[in-house]
Amino acid sequence: MAFMQPLPEQATPELSDTFEHFREILGFVPNSLLTMQRRPEIVRAFGVLTDAVMNPEGSVDPATKRLLAHFASRAAGCQYCEAHSLIAAGISGVSQEKLDAIWEYQTSELYSDAERAALDYALAAGSVPNGVDDEIMQRLRQHWNDDQIVELLAAVCLYGFLNRWNDSMATELEDPPRQLGERLLKSGGWDGQRHS
Repeated sequence: MAFMQPLPEQATPELSDTFEHFREILGFVPNSLLTMQRRPEIVRAFGVLTDAVMNPEGSVDPATKRLLAHFASRAAGCQYCEAHSLIAAGISGVSQEKLDAIWEYQTSELYSDAERAALDYALAAGSVPNGVDDEIMQRLRQHWNDDQIVELLAAVCLYGFLNRWNDSMATELEDPPRQLGERLLKSGGWDGQRHS
C-alpha cells in the first residue's frame, strides 16, 4: 500500500500540459506525478528535466535511453520504475521482440555490442555503491563518444530520482505497467512489490 495516496489529476489544473506530456510517454499519468503534484513546481521541473534528458534530437535515441532507465531501475531495485521504463521503451520504438528478450540482452542477437556495453554501464551506474569502473568505461568508450555518454548517464540519473521517489513513497503500480511486468519481468524475479 502506498505511503501517500496520489491526488486526482484535476487537483492541479495548471499541470494539465505536463500531465498530457507524460500521458504521451506512458499512455497514462503516473501515480508518482499525481503524488508529486502536492508541489507543482517539482512536477514542472521534472517535466523539463525529462524533456532535456530524453530529447529525440540528442545523439542517443530515446528508446535506448528508456532501456538504460530500465537497467538502472533494476540495479536500484525499483520495480515500479522497471515496469514503467519498459512501457516507455515500447512507446519510444523498442520492438516487442526486443523487449521480450530483455533478460537475454547479453546473448540475444537483437542487442548490439554497443547496447550491451551501455546497459552494463546503466546497471553499474544505478548500483549502490556505484559499480562503474575502468573496464566498464573502456567497453563503453569503444561504442559511445563523450557527448553520448553524458546522455546515457543523464537517463540513468533521471531514473535514479524516480527510483528513490517511488520506493520511498511505495507508489502503487498502475495497471498497464503491472500487466507488462507480469508478462515480461516475472520470470526474472519481478513481483511488482516495493523492493526487489
